[in-house]
Amino acid sequence: MSLIPEFELGLWNAWILVIPVLIFSFVGYRILGKRGSGGVTGRTSKEKMLESIGMLVIFAFYAYSFFLPLKLGTSWFYGGLLIYLIGLFFEFLAILSFRNTPLDKPVIKGVYSVSRNPMYIGDFFVNVGISMACLSWIFLLLAITIAILYSHSVANEERICLNQYGDAYREYMKRTPRWIGKPKSEKRE
Repeated sequence: MSLIPEFELGLWNAWILVIPVLIFSFVGYRILGKRGSGGVTGRTSKEKMLESIGMLVIFAFYAYSFFLPLKLGTSWFYGGLLIYLIGLFFEFLAILSFRNTPLDKPVIKGVYSVSRNPMYIGDFFVNVGISMACLSWIFLLLAITIAILYSHSVANEERICLNQYGDAYREYMKRTPRWIGKPKSEKRE
């Protein structure tokens, strides 16, 4: 990674890797809208501000991808591509879990059994993978900023789920980590 990354418009730039992310986002939002979970009610002013900042950072991230060349043929590119594909697969599994869960039930199966927020985790892997494939510390900094901002939106989403699903979601929260990990045992002492 150089201190001043390359900045050029080209066909083989990071925007190519952003297209599947945008498609997954579109499909994911459509599914969320059908579930009624896409609402943003009850946000605090701090959450609204952080959401606005997050949207600006994501826009900068996507805009920058048009000018950031991929480092084709390098080990950084292949390593980044592998991390990117893992992230896309994680997001795909999360979307499938949403699609296959009845509307009146919380999504707790599949990849949601190891994380309450697998779409955000997948997105983080995708963004880090793109950063590596382009060898850009600026892109990596934007990816980390997006992840930090996502972590702040989780509280609102969990409030929405608690209101919508009640005790079923509360039990799910007790046994499933917010980010990733081994589900807690359901055995009571």
